[in-house]
Amino acid sequence: MPVNIRRRELIAALGSAATWPLTARAQQSAIPVVGSLYGASAAKWTAPMAGFRRGLSEMGFAEGRNVFVEYRWADGHFDRMAEMAADLVGRNVAVILVGGSIAGVRAALSATRTIPIVFTTASDPVATGLVASLNRPGGNATGVTVIAVALGAKKVELLHEMIPRATKIAFLANPNNPGTVEVESPGVHSAAHRLGLQLIVLNASTESEIESSFVSAAQQGAAGVYIGSDAFLVGQREQIGALGTRHTLATMSPTRNDVVAGGLMSYGPSQADTYRHAGVYVGRILKGEKPADLPVLQPTKFELVINLKTAKALGLTVPPTLLALADEVIE
Repeated sequence: MPVNIRRRELIAALGSAATWPLTARAQQSAIPVVGSLYGASAAKWTAPMAGFRRGLSEMGFAEGRNVFVEYRWADGHFDRMAEMAADLVGRNVAVILVGGSIAGVRAALSATRTIPIVFTTASDPVATGLVASLNRPGGNATGVTVIAVALGAKKVELLHEMIPRATKIAFLANPNNPGTVEVESPGVHSAAHRLGLQLIVLNASTESEIESSFVSAAQQGAAGVYIGSDAFLVGQREQIGALGTRHTLATMSPTRNDVVAGGLMSYGPSQADTYRHAGVYVGRILKGEKPADLPVLQPTKFELVINLKTAKALGLTVPPTLLALADEVIE
């Protein structure tokens, strides 16, 4: 009798063990998967994604516990984003987080009009056709935008205030990200013209092209370089900071992290906060809200960050007016 009991218990235990992986997989398959599609590289985009995860956490989601994230990184090759977007759609992800270029958002929208999309962009999402309006996006996409036309003009003004004797500045843009260039360029050109500055436009989509652009800027007599709001260029912040110092060129960058890495100054919204908002929106959509009903967010606070160590290396004295305006001074 005891032997028979043990045999029945053993059979039951083996049956339970055999079905456990199936049960685990079934439970795992019930966990939503978010697709993340970005034009930068994973190594260069750790800080923004930390902000994204904070936003998810605020909505009760933790990566690997109750949500999975499938990452796709274009490493500056924006032409790959259409294929990557199609791959994520084929995997039937619950939401797609996309940014790094307007091309990436358009690729995601071309791949699906049903899967919700949350974007981060420097472009005007209405003018570029991503949404019907900021308050009522109306389709399957919403997100966070920094409309960069007015912002570009302000950044040129701040750079000019830092180097008031300058007659030339360079504008470093990524030709592989034409959507961002088209949006940012008008404000940069108009401000340069208004201030009597000659604008030298330099294109770079590789590390070697960034280096040659700084050499060219210095040879042409530029006193500063305006760094375009492009995912690839932002990802090269250490290289750009070092080149600015080497060639005695004042740099105006898009984000605080660029200044921490050695750039001279930056002006713009908090990148961490932008991505936190994106994470919150992804969480809200995972809980059942529709992107059509979530207004596109715009930052309300912009921060000016100045690196005094870099200024000293460039032989610059930061004007007291700029020091008074700065939200953060790195010494």
